[in-house]
Amino acid sequence: MVNTRPVVALYGGSFDPPHRGHQQIVDQLVSLPFLDKVIVTPAYLNPFKHHTLASAQQRLAWCRALFDDPKVIVDPGEVEAGKSVYTATTVARLSATYDVRYFAIGSDNLDAIETWYDFAQLNQAVTWLVFERKGHDTGYEKLREYRRLALDAPISSSTIRTEKTTENVDQKIAPSVQKILTKGTQ
Repeated sequence: MVNTRPVVALYGGSFDPPHRGHQQIVDQLVSLPFLDKVIVTPAYLNPFKHHTLASAQQRLAWCRALFDDPKVIVDPGEVEAGKSVYTATTVARLSATYDVRYFAIGSDNLDAIETWYDFAQLNQAVTWLVFERKGHDTGYEKLREYRRLALDAPISSSTIRTEKTTENVDQKIAPSVQKILTKGTQ
């Protein structure tokens, strides 16, 4: 039987706020010839975090504004769930419609990846597309199959929140991000 489901990479995160580094990752994923689509999935709340600066609906709206390429799907599933959703659960849900073969992740996540819910099953299900971040070059041995991808974007959402700057935020959403940074926690 021929697989008719689009081959996709899932790229999840808090996107609190999304920044040029996130955009560079999505741009690289879109350019990969073995992918039909890239699914960006903003988390309602990362299971390892207790709160976010921006609301889940705001972060979803930002992602929709930024990732408007025809090869990109911004999936609202985790936000609509209204609670923390495990990556393995999202992969299982999306696998009903898509051939979820790949999962994009920053190398800074590899140290704790074995603590992810159902990591063993997830590790069997996907090939990891690991975007290398300086200072985070260990943990690859935990992954069954992976491809390393370069990322020249020393940017983080936490730095944006701490420094209250929109320097590395796309102008499409910068005014909205600045408003939330100035206002503080919603």
